Amino acid sequence: MLMQLRSAVLMLLLLGALTGGAYPLLVTVLGQVLFADQAGGSLLHRANGSVVGSRLIAQKFTGPEWFQPRPSAGDYATVSSSASNLAQSAPGLRERIEKALPDVQVAGQGPVPQELVTTSASGLDPDLTPAGARYQIARIATARGLPPERLDALVSEQTHTSHFGPATVNVLLLNLALAELAP
Repeated sequence: MLMQLRSAVLMLLLLGALTGGAYPLLVTVLGQVLFADQAGGSLLHRANGSVVGSRLIAQKFTGPEWFQPRPSAGDYATVSSSASNLAQSAPGLRERIEKALPDVQVAGQGPVPQELVTTSASGLDPDLTPAGARYQIARIATARGLPPERLDALVSEQTHTSHFGPATVNVLLLNLALAELAP
């Protein structure tokens, strides 16, 4: 009996050290060495060194002069990141979409892309489709006094294509490029 207890305690200590110490340490070291940018949060910095944001997490932009990301169920807070968990048939989803429509709808633009009125799975998706970004061009062109063609070119410049998924536009990178344009 004492031998079994001693073996069990030894195994518990060994597995605890392995899974609670060695494995997390190994994963942390490998992450820092092989994927330093992602492990560090994929942060973007200004020229003076201050952090602008992360390429991996959406952030709120207010005002008609900016491209808007997808809505966030957790108001872009990483601690409370989550989806709305509302089914397509849920009345709450319809109410939320109807409430959001006036903020994003542009007269003469046709139907609003679904991504501009629905949250992503995490509530922090930093990307839009090019169509979702282009839908906002008329509003931004009016607010900034810029030609829509220049904004369309900007969206094209910031569009990332992949062999594994649809083309995307990172809203933070797009807005940083937009801030460099005059007005």
